[in-house]
Order: sequence, then C-alpha cells, then structure tokens
Amino acid sequence: MALTGSFPLPPTLAEASITEAPHDWVDRLLLSGPDHQECLRFGDPVDRATLRGLVTEQAERLTAAGLSTGGTAALRLAPSLGYTAALLACWQLGAQAVLLDHRLTDHEVALAVERLAPQVLVESAHRSAATLRGFAETDPVPVALPGGRPAATGHALVQLSSGSTGPAKVIARTASDLLRELDCYRRLELFPKAGERVVLLSSVVHVLGLVGGLLNSLHARVPLTVPERMTTAGILASIAEDDRPTTVIGVPFHAELLAGATAPPPLPQLRRMIVAGELVRPGLPAAFTARYGVPLGTMYGMTELGVIATDLDGTLHPQAEPVHGMDLREEGGELHIAMSASPYPGLTDPTRWSDGRLHTRDAGRVDPAARRVTVLGRRDSQVSIGGLKVDLTEVEHTLAALPEVREAVVVFADGAIEAYLATEHAADPAAVRNTLTRELAAFKRPRRLSLLPALPRTATGKLVRDTTALRAAADAAATPAP
Repeated sequence: MALTGSFPLPPTLAEASITEAPHDWVDRLLLSGPDHQECLRFGDPVDRATLRGLVTEQAERLTAAGLSTGGTAALRLAPSLGYTAALLACWQLGAQAVLLDHRLTDHEVALAVERLAPQVLVESAHRSAATLRGFAETDPVPVALPGGRPAATGHALVQLSSGSTGPAKVIARTASDLLRELDCYRRLELFPKAGERVVLLSSVVHVLGLVGGLLNSLHARVPLTVPERMTTAGILASIAEDDRPTTVIGVPFHAELLAGATAPPPLPQLRRMIVAGELVRPGLPAAFTARYGVPLGTMYGMTELGVIATDLDGTLHPQAEPVHGMDLREEGGELHIAMSASPYPGLTDPTRWSDGRLHTRDAGRVDPAARRVTVLGRRDSQVSIGGLKVDLTEVEHTLAALPEVREAVVVFADGAIEAYLATEHAADPAAVRNTLTRELAAFKRPRRLSLLPALPRTATGKLVRDTTALRAAADAAATPAP
C-alpha cells in the first residue's frame, strides 16, 4: 500500500539557486524581510537587520579560519543567537555544517571529529548553559583543525542520530531536502503563519527544533521565542509575554510537564501545542486539553526526512496524515518511505535504505484510501515470550497509564521483559505489580520492574532505550548517596 504524490516546489522555494550561488537560499528565504521585523527572541528580541549583521560577522570569522565553499565546519554550540548566526553563515558560504550537541562530553566530541574530519570546529568562548536553561550566551570561536577534509558530498547538513536505541548514525541532508521540508510546513494550514508566534522548546540542534522551529519561523516570518528556563513556570511565562496567537513546539516530555502544572494562568493567546520525537502516551492529549482548553497536536518525523505525517488538531490520534508528496508504504508491518538517495553517507546497509526506500524500522499501518498512517512504535518492540508474541509498546502504554507512573520504558533483554518507571515518590512497587496482574497476561508482565525518580533521556529529550544505560540508572537510583 502506498500514499504517493510528486509535486514541484513553489516558486519561492524552487527558484533558490543552491549550486550556482550557495548563499542565495539563505539570504532570500531565511534572512530577507523588513529590517525592523522581529524574528527571534533569545531573551531580548532580535530583528532581521541585526540577524543579518551577525551572520555576516560569523561568515567573516569562518572565512578567516579557512572555511570556504565546499568546506566542512562542526558546530558545538548551545542553542543561542550565536549558534543561529554561525549555522546560517556556514550555509551562506556554501559549506557543510556538522551539528554536535553541546551537551556531548569532550571525549564524545573528539570521537565525532575523528569520525567526520571537519576542517573547522566552532565552540563558544563562554561556558555552556545550565541544564534547565533554554538558551545560552555564546561567542562562537572557529578553530581550524589539522587533517580536516572538505565535504565529500553535496549535503548541507550532517547530524548524528540520538542513539536512543543503539549507536548514533551519521545522517546527511541537502539544501534541497531542507527546502522541501520547509515547503511541507508551508502547506500545513494549522502550522504557525505570519501574524502568529512560536514558543520553541525543542533543541535547535536537532531536526524538529532546527527545521520545524528555527528555519521555518525565519522562512514563514513567524517570530520565534526560546524560553529562558525550560521549567513549567519559565515556559508558561514565555507564552504569556506576548498577545499574538502562539503555538508551542516540543517533545512529549514538555507536554507532560505542562499538563501537570498546578493552576496555570489564563493563556488566551495559546492556540495549540505540537509534539514529536516519540509516541504520546495514552491520556496525555486529553490531560493537556483539559488543562489548557487547546489541542495537543502530534507529528511523526525522522532526522533522515524531517516531518512525515501530522495530526495538528489532535482529531486523528493515533493516526496522522502524511505531508504533501510523501510516499509511504507498509512492508511486512514496517513503514518504508521513498527517498531518491540514501541519507547515510558512506554507509551501505540495505536494511536501512534500498531500492529508493528508507526502511524506518518503525512498525505501522497505512490506509491509502483515507490518507492516514498509524505509527505503532519501533519494529523491535515485537518480541516472543515462550513462543507467544508480545508488543512491548502495549506493555509500556499499560504501565504509563497507571496513576502513579509518569513515564515508562519497556525493553527486552536476556530473554525477559524489563520495565523502568518514573514514579511519584510514594509509589509502591507491590501495588504496581498487583495492578499489572489484573491488566496484563502473565507472559506480558515484566520480570524486572525498576522505579526511578526520572528516566534517562537523550540529548534530544527522547527516552533512552539502551538496556545497559537503563540498568545503570536503576542501580544508581537504588544506591544511597554517600
């Protein structure tokens, strides 16, 4: 089954010359506009003239460090105005930008640099932001790296996957890929338009915050605000500080945070929240709407492709509608998506991409007649227990729906099901087990049940599903502090 379509980009995007004038698409589609028009707010508002000046300054620094058309630069910068200017400057110069999350350790950065061999590494002269800070004050400093290599491909963007289910993959996208995704956002009627604003909670280093948040807001001329603090109070304050219609974009964790707010202030400007990155637990959309009176929309996407399908008003959940031109098929219960070329440079793996199809490794169903797709979770969530099939997603959703459980991760290791739960302080493991006895067949119940104050997450905010990391977190939670 397939949901197919092939459509040319609209003139505003298709006319952007990428090969002949590398800077053109950045200047014309992202930086253009009235000088005094507000475009970003990292604490203080930033207008387009100011942003253009900062991009020019960063381009001069990068050029002085040896970066030029076809070059490679790795950015290790916290979400900030400086990060934004440095990234756009890389693309303005026609260089390939490699994004490294600022929360990586020096060891992890060294491994990434060895693996990717960028010519320039851009870091901040200032300290990294504190954990709950939404953005940082950065002063990007580019440094030429010995042994760095120019780009081997024509990709504009290189990212590392979150690694929530295994080693990080190198994923690359061309400028045309980014423009196609911006066109998808332009066609979504319920996505923020001119005259509205966005409060962005997702990191601009990763695909949702980068393209759906930062780049789309610049292109659609929708002012974007990043809260100073990623706490419930900080997020609500950012929503309340402006009267324009506001959409909040984040991951399910952020929606959980806001849904749990006690007596939030009236927010007449709030139109909706949109989340992506992982499946939304049952009950969260209703809880969020009950708290704020607006829908919790969802999106399905991947770093490899960006946005794939959406349910922006929350009426289709758990289904979603594929974005314009997206060709999806269900092959053996797995979602496959048409892509003309592999997004994994230097990797030949037919289990990930073959015959013009990306193998998502997500289980799902496609209904071409209704133009709907249902994402069921990771394909590796289907396991066999004593010859009986168990869907770990079902077990996880059952656990997450318990009143004392805030979130849950269920994995299969060493022939058994293990569950890791973030619970309220007074949660009783015996009570949780008793409830599971009533709600799940014996062969579906976890052999190991670990209660933690919080579950480990990746840099993108996704729940970690690596068994070793989960066991380590559980052991640490069970060990009294010295």
